[in-house]
Amino acid sequence: MRAKPSITLLLIASVYQIVGCRAQPAEGVETSSAQQTTLRHGGRDRSYVVRVPSGISRESGQVPLVIVLHGGGGNARNAESMTGFTVKAEAERFIVVYPEGTSRRAPLLTWNAGHCCGYAMEQRVDDIGFISALIDELSAKHRIDRKRVYVTGMSNGAMMAHRVGVELSDKVAAIAPVVGAVFGDEARPRSRVSAIMINGMLDESVPYRGGSSGGRGRQAWDGTPTRPALDQARFWAEANGCEATLRAQDRGAYLIGRHECASPIDVAIYSVKDNGHAWPGGKRGSRLGDTPSTSINATDVIWEFFRVHPKP
Repeated sequence: MRAKPSITLLLIASVYQIVGCRAQPAEGVETSSAQQTTLRHGGRDRSYVVRVPSGISRESGQVPLVIVLHGGGGNARNAESMTGFTVKAEAERFIVVYPEGTSRRAPLLTWNAGHCCGYAMEQRVDDIGFISALIDELSAKHRIDRKRVYVTGMSNGAMMAHRVGVELSDKVAAIAPVVGAVFGDEARPRSRVSAIMINGMLDESVPYRGGSSGGRGRQAWDGTPTRPALDQARFWAEANGCEATLRAQDRGAYLIGRHECASPIDVAIYSVKDNGHAWPGGKRGSRLGDTPSTSINATDVIWEFFRVHPKP
């Protein structure tokens, strides 16, 4: 049933409170060429920002592609500023793209991650089809290494990263959801996909121990509680045929859990003890957002994982 506009706006506002995102100008990206463009898909003009490091062209050889999905209530510029992935792309020589979700009223955008969030969930927006078409479009424009296509995202974007890993397992080598979750009813991917998760143990918006979102943010979901954070690793371990046992190491400020998998697949999860609902080592999404932990830099950790995990 189509939701009334007033309800939709309430849900979008709730998503904003979950993630604490607001568009901010990007910093430290002067050396990369930027292009904001649109892709027609599903009867909608879908927007994205792509950053190509200086000196990279179709004559430069194949390069990896990293897709960064903003949180609920965020947008491309917000994701770029919060994560610092453009600076990392310039240093490590890969292309990074920041797609944008949808909403009834921009710039509070969401992704249809199944049980969350807001407008995109209500309208059953075909975000999987959009991301698939975006990979194809960027591969046509640039010399993308199709064995090195990666997806990361925060919160609602992290939930969407899980869904992309499942439904586009033929196109994606690895995923890296940050402060995200699974719901327990995910389908199994057809191909193996490496996965690294990063969660804050103080997170109240997407609770580390699972359950419903704290505060009014739960109105942006369909009522399905999330599974505990460690269930993300268990899901991908089972999907990839890895060992069931999670082997954990306590590094003081954070825990690292790993399921033993057949090379080159890897499944790992970082549990950051002093992090709430934020991108560790990054910037706040807004003045209302949680302060990110400095115990790890999520962008550094994610790229090091991506770098050594191409598609089998």
